[in-house]
Amino acid sequence: MRVLVFQHVDCEHPGSLRQFLAEDGIDWDPVYLHRGDKIPHFDDYDALWVMGGPMDVWDIEENPWLIDEKAAIRHWVKDLGKPYLGLCLGHQLLADALGGTCGPQKIPEIGVLEIELTEEGKKDPLFKGTAEKQQCLQWHSVRVAQAPEGAIILANSDVCSIQAMRIGKNAWSMQYHVEIESDTVDNWGAIPEYAEALRNTLGQGALSELKQKTDQNMSQCLSCAKQIYDNFMGQIV
Repeated sequence: MRVLVFQHVDCEHPGSLRQFLAEDGIDWDPVYLHRGDKIPHFDDYDALWVMGGPMDVWDIEENPWLIDEKAAIRHWVKDLGKPYLGLCLGHQLLADALGGTCGPQKIPEIGVLEIELTEEGKKDPLFKGTAEKQQCLQWHSVRVAQAPEGAIILANSDVCSIQAMRIGKNAWSMQYHVEIESDTVDNWGAIPEYAEALRNTLGQGALSELKQKTDQNMSQCLSCAKQIYDNFMGQIV
């Protein structure tokens, strides 16, 4: 088994999920799209993971590679029907690539905040064994405004109605971050766009408070990440 990972900034990698891949002896190959890496042929890969990033789905002038990335996601999910997992920007890209829409999040979600599984989410194989309400790291100012046709909404929050979704039987995505580990907040806080959004939403000095909250919640995050990882891998045939 081999996993292909699309990255949009160096420090937004699979995070804690890397540990689980290593424990299972599964190889994974990152494609650093922001560095100009080319998307490889898909024949040798069993799953595609698309990570977060500071750009938005419509920033094609500054990041023209987004056009090819969306086409690749569409081909992977719709034509090949292979397993897909998208996180944050990867959630938005899935929606955009398959005919949904994304737009500004009126109230940015930044912090350790609660998401809740929908009735469909409680039955979905990806969330089997996870809590109906979860405290998760959020760091986004854009949301999926309209899911693609046929998408199943799996989780929501008070201010964001599409926190997680499934398309078909092979593609899942989440607006929030399940992959965090001990250095995630520090690394992301060094990204200018993320730091600005954090200050604008939570004020000066918010980084240390966010770091403290994620540390307090880390055990639950890692447990949930492992369960979701196992559930996702169980869908690969």
